[in-house]
Amino acid sequence: MDGRTHQPTDRDELSIALLGPLEVRRGGVPVRITAGRLRALLAVLAVCAGEAVTVERLALALWGEELPGNARRSVQTYVTRLRRAIGRAAIRTTPDGYLLDVDPGQVDVPRFRALAAEAARARGTAAERALMEEAGRLWRGTPFEGVGSDWLRAAVTPALQELHLSAVERRVDLGLAEGRHGELVAELLALAARHPLRESLWGRLLVVLGACGRQAEALALYERLRRRLADELGTDPSPELRRIHASLLRAGPRPRGTAGVAVFTGVVEPRTELFVVSGTAGEGRRFLALVWSPV
Repeated sequence: MDGRTHQPTDRDELSIALLGPLEVRRGGVPVRITAGRLRALLAVLAVCAGEAVTVERLALALWGEELPGNARRSVQTYVTRLRRAIGRAAIRTTPDGYLLDVDPGQVDVPRFRALAAEAARARGTAAERALMEEAGRLWRGTPFEGVGSDWLRAAVTPALQELHLSAVERRVDLGLAEGRHGELVAELLALAARHPLRESLWGRLLVVLGACGRQAEALALYERLRRRLADELGTDPSPELRRIHASLLRAGPRPRGTAGVAVFTGVVEPRTELFVVSGTAGEGRRFLALVWSPV
């Protein structure tokens, strides 16, 4: 080693993380991009890594409805500046716009989508959990944190959030089926706090708490959710949530020193409906379980 600092070149591998604060690296070296519109431009190109993005879409993502007088020239100027930061070869000009010329696997958003799709294809197999856990590790916070683009927030973020939450809920279902309910509590409590009206998420939280013997906490959270739904939406909890609530009431607190609850451990079918079952196990112990019934 001659002690000289490595200087990235256009041939160095570029990696971009958007599922949280923006992070950019060339050849493993962090790249700082501080200008707001440069960050937005990079984020839009990265979300569509390997695909052309029109100048019109880029302009909309950068300026919204208040476009500059010559939007095309303004976009060209920002592309030139971004090329200086991440390498000229990283951005190709196309007939209608620009393309981030990197493998989609080098950007966390398309990689997350690909892993979620692969996990869906592997549903019910041993590989499914590993794929979902790998996808989950890509999430570091709110997507596009620190990137100022109304277009990204409106057109891209909601679908990403839904895909993420659906994957989390599926992972929770598998964890419950495997009896790993204790590992899920902290994550579900945090997610439920961030998504206070997502009933499918709250339902799983209540089941996990019940499976851990924390019925009193689960019942208190149900009541908090019921009031919030009434106050903010003017609705009652869904039939599934009411079934979970009834099961918690029937189960009651678990006696000290008893073993873990019984849980369903069969094969989870690709298209199912979730039910909650309570009953009595050996020595008079009450249990709470998830059961999937094919639709």
